[in-house]
Amino acid sequence: MNSTAELVELLAARRGIVCAAGAGGKKSVLRAIAAAHPGRVAMTGTVPFAPPPETLEGHRYTGSLEALEQQLAATAGLETGIFMYGMPEEKKGRWGGVPAGSIVDWHRRFGFEATLVKADGARMRWIKAPADTEPVLTPRCDTLIPVLSARALGEPLAERIAHRLPQVEQVSGCRPGEIFQPVHAARLLASPNALLKSAGDARVRPVINMVDDETRTALAAEAARLALAMTERFDQILLMRLKTTPELVAVIDRAGSGQWTK
Repeated sequence: MNSTAELVELLAARRGIVCAAGAGGKKSVLRAIAAAHPGRVAMTGTVPFAPPPETLEGHRYTGSLEALEQQLAATAGLETGIFMYGMPEEKKGRWGGVPAGSIVDWHRRFGFEATLVKADGARMRWIKAPADTEPVLTPRCDTLIPVLSARALGEPLAERIAHRLPQVEQVSGCRPGEIFQPVHAARLLASPNALLKSAGDARVRPVINMVDDETRTALAAEAARLALAMTERFDQILLMRLKTTPELVAVIDRAGSGQWTK
């Protein structure tokens, strides 16, 4: 990437509440935004989530709603930094989700430039379609980042790669055991019953992650072009490698040619 600011701008994450949904890289996308953002940023989730790794420097808060509110209020004098927070969770190594209304209220009252929200779970799978109760977006979601992994492309559709397999089959048209093709991924990205669910008026910035080699790059680019042909809801899709150092592979636009970084 030419600069860390480029990622923030491409994902429309400079200001407002930014929710990530889908599978195969939500946490990585949000961490990359937080690390690149120059201002005052909050990170949390509306569903249980793994706390960000210690390599992401910032302030961490867990506790009851009342305790979190007090802790975050005390940070108002800090103009920059990453402020990560979540509720207590019984499962070890997890934080509990925070009510969406509280996230919106604290974003406004405590002066966060951006609040980054993990809005659903995928159990470490590469693709998913939502259940009836998903995703748990905030009432005011300024930007929605739908995510899926290029590693699913070319693989037989099964629970090994897909969370909510019946929903994935219904939306994508790919049956269990069949090879998951770019057209199937495009349907997940473009469908209001899949990764566009509950998007409302939010800006939409899709990401295809784990574009790790030439084969996956070609398949992901085809999926992006097909998705753009299926919907007018977004105008570009980012192809990325979100490893230790985030890499932007390409920005595929509606013209289909894209802007390639490699």
